[in-house]
Amino acid sequence: MQFCDQCGSLMRRDGSWMVCSASGCDGRQSVDEDLAASFVHTEEQGETEVIETDESVAQEGLPTTDDVRCDDCGNTTAWYTLKQTASADEPPTRFFKCTECGHRWRGYN
Repeated sequence: MQFCDQCGSLMRRDGSWMVCSASGCDGRQSVDEDLAASFVHTEEQGETEVIETDESVAQEGLPTTDDVRCDDCGNTTAWYTLKQTASADEPPTRFFKCTECGHRWRGYN
């Protein structure tokens, strides 16, 4: 991988040039053939292709708790994250998402 010196975005090969992939940036460098030999190219993938993921995998890896109850469906298991929403001497806020229906709420310690 090579990154643009002007904006830091990923560069892609265009013939004998490495060009910046960010719109509006005209970053461009000549290809160093010794370095380019180690690059992997995927010609089939276009610049505008979007990689879609299943929304349910966004919660993978988050801790769960069985000490809460969802107000919408009554489920007692939820994913949670901790955020420091007040000053540092205050306890963090826990944000919950029900593992069954996806309802979100916050809890204060």
